[in-house]
Amino acid sequence: MSVRKIVKIDEDKCDGCGLCVTPCAEGAIEIVDGKAKVIREELCDGAGYCLAVCPRGALSIEEREAPAFDEEAVAEHISQAKPAAHEIFCYSCGKSEHEQALLPARIKGESLWVCTRCLPRLIHG
Repeated sequence: MSVRKIVKIDEDKCDGCGLCVTPCAEGAIEIVDGKAKVIREELCDGAGYCLAVCPRGALSIEEREAPAFDEEAVAEHISQAKPAAHEIFCYSCGKSEHEQALLPARIKGESLWVCTRCLPRLIHG
């Protein structure tokens, strides 16, 4: 164990919507008993891509003692994982993550996904 950055989920704020599951490329977050949970700390790389999509602000990054990130465990976990519960789409053009690269964004207090083609319009108006 060492001190490192890892995702923290505030269960009081989490409503179990599952939006944080998809951006976690390592599969560290799952919905368990109606709440998002980091299922195994060694799967969480602490990058925080999940933070921006939480509409309730339930996710944060904390620095604390945790098992080291384990790329081999991630590879094994992903090979056994079931497909995502829901597909994500660009809020503007409707393209799916299979058609265009999508990024999480906060717009007027709302967490949304935006594709790389629509992002400049969002930034520049």
